[in-house]
Amino acid sequence: MFLRLLSDVRWQRAGHGRWCTPGSRHSSTSGPETHLTPLPAHAQVVICGGGIMGTSVAYHLSKLGWKDIVLLEQGRLAAGSTRFCAGIVSTARHLSIELKMANYSNHLYQQLEQETGIKTGYVRTGSISLAQTQDRLISLKRIASRLKVMGIPCEIIPLKKVEQLHPLINIHDLVGAMHVPEDAVVSSADVSLALAHAASRNGAQIHERTSVIHILTHKDCVAGVETDRGTIECQYFVNCAGQWAYELGLSDEVPVSIPLHACEHFYLLTQPLRTPLGSSTPTIVDPDGRIYIRNWQGGILSGGFEKNPKPIFTEGRNQLEIQTLQEDWDHFEPLLSALLRRMPGLEALEIVQLVNCPETFTPDMRCIMGESPNVQGYFVLAGMNSAGTSFGGGAGKYLAEWLVNGYPSENVWPLDLKRFGALQSSRTFLRHRVMEVMPLIYDLKVPRWDFQTGRQLRTSPLYDRLDAQGARWMEKHGFERAKYFVPPEKDLLALDQSKTFYKPDWFDIVGAEVKCCKEAVCVIDMSSFTKFEISSTGNQALEFLQYLLSNDLEVPVGHIVHTGMLNHNGGYENDCSVVRVNKRSFFMISPTDQQVHCWAWLKKHMPDDRNLVLEDVTWKYTALNLIGPRAVDVLSELSYAPMTPEHFPSLFCKEMSVGYANGIRVMSMTHTGEPGFMLYIPIEYALHVYNEVMSVGQKYGIRNSGYYALRSLRIEKFFAFWGQDLDAFTTPLECGREFRVKLEKGTDFIGREALMRQKQEGVYKRFTMFILEDHDTDLDLWPWWGEPIYRNGHYVGKTTSSAYSYTLERHVCLGFVHNPDPETGQEQLVTPDFVNRGEYEVEIAGQRFQAKAKLYPFSSLFTLRRRKDEMELSDFHGK
Repeated sequence: MFLRLLSDVRWQRAGHGRWCTPGSRHSSTSGPETHLTPLPAHAQVVICGGGIMGTSVAYHLSKLGWKDIVLLEQGRLAAGSTRFCAGIVSTARHLSIELKMANYSNHLYQQLEQETGIKTGYVRTGSISLAQTQDRLISLKRIASRLKVMGIPCEIIPLKKVEQLHPLINIHDLVGAMHVPEDAVVSSADVSLALAHAASRNGAQIHERTSVIHILTHKDCVAGVETDRGTIECQYFVNCAGQWAYELGLSDEVPVSIPLHACEHFYLLTQPLRTPLGSSTPTIVDPDGRIYIRNWQGGILSGGFEKNPKPIFTEGRNQLEIQTLQEDWDHFEPLLSALLRRMPGLEALEIVQLVNCPETFTPDMRCIMGESPNVQGYFVLAGMNSAGTSFGGGAGKYLAEWLVNGYPSENVWPLDLKRFGALQSSRTFLRHRVMEVMPLIYDLKVPRWDFQTGRQLRTSPLYDRLDAQGARWMEKHGFERAKYFVPPEKDLLALDQSKTFYKPDWFDIVGAEVKCCKEAVCVIDMSSFTKFEISSTGNQALEFLQYLLSNDLEVPVGHIVHTGMLNHNGGYENDCSVVRVNKRSFFMISPTDQQVHCWAWLKKHMPDDRNLVLEDVTWKYTALNLIGPRAVDVLSELSYAPMTPEHFPSLFCKEMSVGYANGIRVMSMTHTGEPGFMLYIPIEYALHVYNEVMSVGQKYGIRNSGYYALRSLRIEKFFAFWGQDLDAFTTPLECGREFRVKLEKGTDFIGREALMRQKQEGVYKRFTMFILEDHDTDLDLWPWWGEPIYRNGHYVGKTTSSAYSYTLERHVCLGFVHNPDPETGQEQLVTPDFVNRGEYEVEIAGQRFQAKAKLYPFSSLFTLRRRKDEMELSDFHGK
């Protein structure tokens, strides 16, 4: 029956409406319950949610050897969003970690039926993504580059091939397409049952019709789970409650913020075609038409992501088990029209049902996983943005690894719950943001696009002043930051609407800001940076930071230390600058999106000592970055204090007066390698100090600048940035930061043992700078991030950051070089000699450009003023 949609997936596994698992037997019907198996009193881990996420976590935990697993489902297994999934398994993803999750899921589902004996409906159909515009085709080519280096077969195909693969598709308005032959379809609910069956066979207990009320905690750690049928003591809890995850998180003794929101999601089902579609007919994704199409029992299943989505359940709890919502043909009409344009032969076909089901979305279109920052042992896996089937297997695997090993096997920071703060959990914010997010799933995402909703949430005191001077804004962790400043003569509206993979309209504006940073003085508002103060009554703060940080903090008062905060494998959990304010107090500066993650890491490792105090002071200080050779003149006039290197050495901090304001922390660093100062200003003085700086700076050519100029400056100086270049799997030895590690500082620190071992054995990847040589900035596609890097024709890595260097007048990419054995794929050591002796290319949307590799910044290049056609990079050899 179509009304049951993805079937009721064989609920009657063992006859008479019962589905059995070893050790438990309970009804899956909706009648009166009489034989509920008693809940255990204790468990190692309790999982809430019996959809594809919860069962995948249970399956993978059992595979990793955990046996004491309890999975609780408030209704029936797979009766939530999983039951209504379209069942498309697609690996065509922009984000590397999502691509890996989808690829793993595809392989897992393929063998699951053989492993469990339960049919999952897996059919390898392949998928065809269509492009109606050249920009869309470029986007597909960028994805294809990434798929190929992952070993996933993929090709950009001509339109005739589209006709051959799917004769019903109208190709007349298309410019190209991408074919991924190994993509598949499944019955998502059947996959969930197979995963649950395998988990229960390995010892997991599964209890349906059991609702979680809230989580019990002790000293901010998970202690147990209270249900409507009793309490289970446990060490770990996993919230896989889907669209119920938000309310469940807020209902706990210590609330856990899980920012997601449900929208109505529509798709239709048709009767079989006169000549029924074959089971292996490729899935069609037409993002410009906002629709997807797959075979459904010889007919069509087609849905999409409309421009005007309908958020639901904003007011609170929703259904116990998801039922189809009310049909809305008027709302679906644009998607139906797009379907009929793409497949004109369907006009005479009978539509069986328009399905309307809830689907959850997150504020940034990426799913949510990981441990809560405020409750240890509380994990989350939810918010799949309509890609639950594609991500289910891989996401469950990574979360299970996180629980068992303390960390997953891949860098999942882009998906980590700690990328959000509580500020993103406002119901109003979520309702408005998901109305933008849902259409964006199929919108063309050119580089550096910005969300339009939920803005001006966190702002500097200077926001209005900068906005009036032409600031164009981007948002990071809810904080507004200036990208660049549009001069009065420029067309603001045209600039805001320009979107391209090529040279952007802001090119000359950012170039002028960079020039000013190098020749005069610029001011950048960097108030969004995360700021912590760690203080104590005695030596506790120093001892704590010495254990937590890789560099030596036993420095004289006023000194600034750049250092990593490492994990036990030597990878970066944070990259920060620490000022010793006095003998017992330290001021830590970290990237903007580290506010929650870094706080959680510090709290996790802090000793239980009342004499040690950690305070988040991000909101207390406005930060102004004065970059350029004339910054010293501006500050000298404002402070009546000598600011020359003799009196104010590099990497030093003084508390001083600036204008009428006192207590300004002035630091001789700029985060760019250029000369200048950072000013950390108590927030009430921010406007005064800014006005004074701009007034005095007029005679020195001062101007406002933004983060795009900052990005260009730091990349051409080979400065790595956490979250883009550095992550939990990158060590200081792999990115040329050995000098920020003091292995012999006289005290042990987290990661020291791993670094000692790596120092002896060597590194298997190395952070490298690439200067594109045969790339035309005006005519060629630009590199942005994630482009494959080839050495002597073999794939060796991908770019992590890139920017146009206005100094070199060429594009500069940063990325890691690996050394896989061509025969076995086994990683081998990467020596400086290996890097220097290779011939390199960077691939942008299928086109390769020659690149010169450098392991060190070329400081000598930045004093030269030559045109790029006169500059021979081969003449320079960094040491």
